[in-house]
Amino acid sequence: MRLGSADERRLYPLLFRFLKKLPPELAHHVAFAGLRAVNASSVACALVHRVTGVPDPRLRVTRFGVDFPNPVGLAAGFDKDGLAPNALGALGFGFVEVGTVTAEAQPGNPKPRLFRLPDDRALVNRMGFNNGGAARLRSRLDRARPDTVIGVNIGKTKICPAERAPQDYASSAREIAERAAYCVVNVSSPNTEGLRDLQAIAPLRRILESTRDALDVAVTTGASSSRRVPLLVKIAPDLADEDILDVADLALELGLDGVVATNTTIGRAGLRSSPADVEACGKGGLSGPPVAERSLSVLDLLHGRLGRRLAIVSVGGIATADDAWTRIVRGASLVQLYTSFIYEGPLVARRIEQGLVDRLEAGGFANIEAAIGSARSAAQSAGVLSTTPASTPG
Repeated sequence: MRLGSADERRLYPLLFRFLKKLPPELAHHVAFAGLRAVNASSVACALVHRVTGVPDPRLRVTRFGVDFPNPVGLAAGFDKDGLAPNALGALGFGFVEVGTVTAEAQPGNPKPRLFRLPDDRALVNRMGFNNGGAARLRSRLDRARPDTVIGVNIGKTKICPAERAPQDYASSAREIAERAAYCVVNVSSPNTEGLRDLQAIAPLRRILESTRDALDVAVTTGASSSRRVPLLVKIAPDLADEDILDVADLALELGLDGVVATNTTIGRAGLRSSPADVEACGKGGLSGPPVAERSLSVLDLLHGRLGRRLAIVSVGGIATADDAWTRIVRGASLVQLYTSFIYEGPLVARRIEQGLVDRLEAGGFANIEAAIGSARSAAQSAGVLSTTPASTPG
C-alpha cells in the first residue's frame, strides 16, 4: 500500500513556516520534543509505524553482520544523545546513527551555532559535539527497541589533547560497545579544533586500532561475548583524492567494516544564497545539496578502491529517491540523510523508500542488493571503467 503523504506534504510546509521563524537550534528542540514524546510511548511508536507502513522486504540490506530493514538511515548529528531512536525508526528510517558522542559530557560551541541557508536547502553548523557523554548514552540505549538498528558515532572530547585521542575514543567505545549495532569513528567534523588533523594516516591508525581493541575487549568481558562490533570511519569531503584513497587502504589493512562518506564541508563554492547570508553564518560545516556533487565523487573513489570488500555509507545532499538510487547503483550499500529531514519533512525516508521500490521494478532488479554497484558494473562491462581490481595494501 502506498503511503498517503499528500496531507503531510501540505501540512509540513505550514509547520516549517512556523519553525523557521524560530532560531534554528530552538526550532530543532521544539520539533525534537514531539519525537521524544512519541519515543517514550510504545503505543505511540506503534501508531506512527502503522501510519508509515512496513518497509518492502526487497529493500532489506545485510552488511557487516547487521540486518537493515531498508538502506535509508538518519545521519549522526540529529539525535546526539539517543533520545528518540525508536520514534525515528517508526518514521521509516532503516537505521539511526546517534551521536556524535564523546567520552566526557560537553556543552559544545557558543550559540548561535546552527544556521539555515534556505535558498540552497542547506544548513551550516558549528555545534562542537554538544552531548551528555558516552555513559549517559549507554543508559538510554538500554531502553531502545531491539528492532531499531542504532549505530553510534564517537568523537574526541574537546579538552582531550591530540596525543591522547586514541585513549579518548577507546573510552567511548567501551561504554557503547554492547549497545551499538555498529560504531563510527568521527575524525571529520570541522567544528572541533584540530579534529580533522586526525585524518592523517599515522594518528588515524592509532585511533582506529585503539577503538577496535576497546570494542573487542568490552564485548568479550560483557554479556555479548560472541559478538563483534562493526567499526567504520567517517571522512570529510574536503580531503584530497589521494588522502581518501590512503584512508580506504588503511581501512582495508586494519580490517574495518566500512567508510561513511562524507561529513559536512568547510567550502562555500557555488551557493545560491547571497554572500551576505553566507557570511552571516560564519564558520562551520555546510550540509545539504551543496555537498552532493563532492560526496558522489568521493563515493566513486571509494568504490573504485574498495569494491564490495567494505561497506560504503554515502551521505551528503540526499533528498530524493533519485539521489539515493544514484548512490546505491554507484556502490553505496547504505545511504544517510539529515538536512533533507529538516527541509522535506518527517516522512522523507518513507518517500525515498517508495521511490527506490519503483526504481527496482523499473530496472528489473529482484531486490536492492542486486542494484548496489550495478551502474559501475555496467560501465566496466562496456569498457567505460577500468576492470583492474582495486589494489590491496601490501
